[in-house]
Amino acid sequence: MTDRFAAFRELHRPGRPLLLPNAWDHASAAAFAARGHPAIGTTSLGLAAAAGRPDGVGVTRAETLALARRLRGVPALLTVDVEGGFADDPGEVARYVGELAALGVVGVNLEDGRPDGSLAPASLVADKIAAVRTAVPGLFVNARTDAWWLGVPSPSAEARRRAAVFRAAGADGFFVPGAPDDEVGPLAAEVGLPLNVLHRPEGPDLVALGRLGVARVSTGSLPFRAALGAALRLVDAVAAGRDAGLPPAPGYAEVQALAGGSAT
Repeated sequence: MTDRFAAFRELHRPGRPLLLPNAWDHASAAAFAARGHPAIGTTSLGLAAAAGRPDGVGVTRAETLALARRLRGVPALLTVDVEGGFADDPGEVARYVGELAALGVVGVNLEDGRPDGSLAPASLVADKIAAVRTAVPGLFVNARTDAWWLGVPSPSAEARRRAAVFRAAGADGFFVPGAPDDEVGPLAAEVGLPLNVLHRPEGPDLVALGRLGVARVSTGSLPFRAALGAALRLVDAVAAGRDAGLPPAPGYAEVQALAGGSAT
């Protein structure tokens, strides 16, 4: 496991960002791995929606663990979105992450956003980070702040304050979804941790983000939403009798082959 932890850590190279596709089931993870991605994340929205559960309210603990178990056979390093850790007690969060690590997971995203639209106290998130660091020393803890997404006052200052608190607690990376483009470079230079941003269609590409010092670019729920959108467009086109020009879908055998490494 130590070698896998180290391998994942080494993929975070400021200036040469890791593109991390986010999967929601075995097929999506296996397909990303088959395209050569060395590491894969999970998307909490995709996982929750596929299971008929709401995202971001701490109710997908079992589903998240089950997905990690299913992905054991996928030939890629796996980091898992655990929302806020599915508990406020740092010890409970650490025990849960320990279960994930026992399944081969090498990293987690741990966020500070709460279901009521507020940010959890930075000290509480720091305690969770420290507990996970003690329980699973090599695991990559990517600390996420939702300061911009939740529209808190002075999000730039709040994000920098939290970066310092999270870094002191032992975080390995800092994730800033929603950060404006003009904040990315300064954050990468200032926070003292590998910076993770969320890919935005029409936003800076990987090369541009690399020039800004970004170490990791996540796709988040975009692939799941794109897949859902493609399915809807296909069905709408079939209903309207105009499906002839649609892009070809993967064949049955190609999709069936993705199940080859599935664990039960």
